[in-house]
Amino acid sequence: MKAIGYKENLPINNVKSLQNIELEMPKATGRDILVEIKAISVNPADYKVRANMPVEGDGWKVIGWDATGTVKEVGEDVTLFTVGDEVWYAGDFTRQGSYAEYQIVDERIVGKKPQSLSCAEAAALPLTTLTAYEMLFDRLEVSKDDASKSILVIGAAGGVGSVLVQLAKKLTKLNVIATASREETTAWLKELGADTVVNHRNKLSEEFEKYNLPAPEYVVSLNATEQHVDEIAKLIKPQGKFGFIDDPKSLNVMPFKGKAVSTHIELMFTRSMFQTEDMMEQHNILSKVSELIDNGTIRTTLGEHFGTINAENLRKAHAFLETGKAKGKIVLEGF
Repeated sequence: MKAIGYKENLPINNVKSLQNIELEMPKATGRDILVEIKAISVNPADYKVRANMPVEGDGWKVIGWDATGTVKEVGEDVTLFTVGDEVWYAGDFTRQGSYAEYQIVDERIVGKKPQSLSCAEAAALPLTTLTAYEMLFDRLEVSKDDASKSILVIGAAGGVGSVLVQLAKKLTKLNVIATASREETTAWLKELGADTVVNHRNKLSEEFEKYNLPAPEYVVSLNATEQHVDEIAKLIKPQGKFGFIDDPKSLNVMPFKGKAVSTHIELMFTRSMFQTEDMMEQHNILSKVSELIDNGTIRTTLGEHFGTINAENLRKAHAFLETGKAKGKIVLEGF
């Protein structure tokens, strides 16, 4: 089968950073399903792993953690899917990824693709949807009925933020405050439902004063957390909850002590990496969101389509994503 992989951690402008390769077809056993991949999207996790995770042995590393496709084969213990089902998922950090014609994935982290979306439109969503949903409802334990509270989403115009803003607006009664720094991303967030959009290039405390905004009970930082932590400590309401998903080199949480702010890290790979008892929750979340999309509650966050799935186009996608200027998600489709 065709795939795109790497053997060395190289800058994306090096043609060997991602290469077109041929691999043997995998086989589904146990609770695994074999998926013929139709479309994928790229995430910051893709370029971080490509640049930093060495390959063990002489094999190829295939990355990619977003896909839509068709079930071609099921393991003997599979109960959730049958051959021919259209599915979507974000995969498992410990296994070969979605930059391939076929992929093996555990059924417990897979959902049925929304019927109202094309494969490309759906491929934009799984990883970011799981991350946003788990952050809101599993980590921060946001109540869906509390109308008196606010949430601040920092760096909200990217993939995770684009879903998180929608989920917070549509599934809760929170006042949604998002940050962006450009006209087009500000407009994008307002279109997705943000009540207020402030500029994270300025001091957040000054932006809150400017717009006369209430202290948020919840703050989610999606990038540049190190740069914002002191301002978050100033802004957040006493006994509030703070969550982040990025990879700061260090994070001093002591500014939160006076307000007794709890700190939460979200990593959507945790459930599959450790085969947690509640691993099936990712199947459940994807199933719920599929229904929300088909009934018009949530929309795709597809930003740009980079063409067919090959090494050249994936290198272009990684390079653009590394600029930090992406709005929504980058997708690729077909081989």
